[in-house]
Amino acid sequence: MKKKQKSNDLNGSGRQGLEGLIRRSAKKHGTPLMLISREVLKKQYQRFRRSLPNVMPFYAIKANPHPEIIKTFIKLGVGFDVASGAEMDLVLNLGASPDKVIFANTIKSNEDIARAHKRKVKLMTFDNEPELYKIAKHCPRAKVLVRIKVDNTGSAVELSLKFGADADQAIFLLKKARSLGLQPVGVAFHVGSQCTNLNNYLRALDVSSLIFSEAEKVGLPLTILDIGGGFPIRHFDNDDHLTFKDMAGAIRKKMRRLFDKNTNFIAEPGRFFVGSSGTLITQVVGRTFRNNKNYYYLNDGVYADFSGIVFDHCRYEFKTLRRGQKFLTTLAGPTCDSFDTISLNEDLPELEVGNVVYVKNIGAYSCASAVPAFNGFPPAKVLMV
Repeated sequence: MKKKQKSNDLNGSGRQGLEGLIRRSAKKHGTPLMLISREVLKKQYQRFRRSLPNVMPFYAIKANPHPEIIKTFIKLGVGFDVASGAEMDLVLNLGASPDKVIFANTIKSNEDIARAHKRKVKLMTFDNEPELYKIAKHCPRAKVLVRIKVDNTGSAVELSLKFGADADQAIFLLKKARSLGLQPVGVAFHVGSQCTNLNNYLRALDVSSLIFSEAEKVGLPLTILDIGGGFPIRHFDNDDHLTFKDMAGAIRKKMRRLFDKNTNFIAEPGRFFVGSSGTLITQVVGRTFRNNKNYYYLNDGVYADFSGIVFDHCRYEFKTLRRGQKFLTTLAGPTCDSFDTISLNEDLPELEVGNVVYVKNIGAYSCASAVPAFNGFPPAKVLMV
């Protein structure tokens, strides 16, 4: 039976406390405004460590690369999953240790591979033979993990459409890595973003275990298993999908049964670490009545902090500070593009220009993928609280 997750209002203050903070913050700093809670970041890290104590997390900074978020995780001892030379420089320049960075993009430029070598980042993933030649040339003796294709059924974003070698090619690729002077140390997989299907993880662990066993037989003892990210959060108050805690329990038992006790497990949580920490505050800048429903224009849209609607296939729960009877509503962004429509069907109270519309659980894949200033409208100011 599915269990409901606990409310994760900003700083655990409940709706009344959150809305008080929203009023004060909007008045002092203006809108649009993204509030990021350090306390929630810490709580998510602690939840991860409690549920998967034998797994070292490497925060996937693409979810939200704000420097203060990275510095918070550095203090907690978290590692970092980077996908480019620029992301690598960001975390290292903020104080991360090179041995706590994994270059987890399976397709890397020669320049970025060379930069990893220069900055002593030695752990990286690959999923094809040509990539190995690049790594061997530009980062000799690198430690490499073969990323395999696994089921992404039911995940919001199916990453195996673009990444991952077929499992039956893993041994060949690991042997090729060794022949090129690299250090083949393990296997990596990713079950897809916002994964609520536990079987994706369990089947991936089964396949990875077989690769570990076969590698041992051919004289390639593996020591690292990267179980990727995809751990789900709740975007709506009434979401009742399987919780991370329940999923983690089953994953932990499976890992203990299938793998040697000396195996080093790592993961790449992004959304799970930062998604619940963010609350976006917007205001109505225009209103009309169109297509027989209220139509409100907000000062943030899909080109900015609602970019997750496009790039993350995400749906959000819209709330207001007003109470009263609700009406069928459309929400649109501020730009001169009809594509900038946030939602066609929301039930909201009647609003006036200046009223606040806010969204919780929007800390991941929002400001991170926003266009800097399309049509002259900048994304929300980020405020750590």
